Amino acid sequence: MALHVVLYQPEIPQNTGNVMRTCAATGTRLHLIEPLGFKLDPKHIKRYGVNYLEHVEYDVWKDWETFHAAHPGVYAFFTRYGTKSPDAFDFTVPAADVYLVFGRESTGLPKDLLRGFRDFCLRLPMNDHVRSLNLSNVVCVGLYEALRQRGYPGLSQTEPETLKGADWLDRD
Repeated sequence: MALHVVLYQPEIPQNTGNVMRTCAATGTRLHLIEPLGFKLDPKHIKRYGVNYLEHVEYDVWKDWETFHAAHPGVYAFFTRYGTKSPDAFDFTVPAADVYLVFGRESTGLPKDLLRGFRDFCLRLPMNDHVRSLNLSNVVCVGLYEALRQRGYPGLSQTEPETLKGADWLDRD
């Protein structure tokens, strides 16, 4: 079934713009949980660096409860409090949609939300010199691990002919 990216109350528009671009590149639906720390209209979205908006499928939800009630499936929560790395999680569940959930840039995901999904909390391994990585980077790493496990379905492994083409390096 499908992969989804969920941003819980994102605060920084440029991060959301980067995530939108990643979702456009991978054909992944994006869900934004309000409140948002920025305006989400075409004029502002362009300013956030989203040049591929026509290729982004996204929905905005008024709160976590409304979103979660409407989306049964498997959830993976990316948090610095997780106890396993993404490669230890099985993103290939055949009969359910999989939702990769990421928290606010300033505070992450709420503790009471994470407590209910303790076995589904993932952490990108890192040393103790850095508290966390940039949200859009974590989304990219997490999403591409899930796509790797699934064999990158529907994604091109070479430069598409609609751009420069797979043989571009061989041309003079």
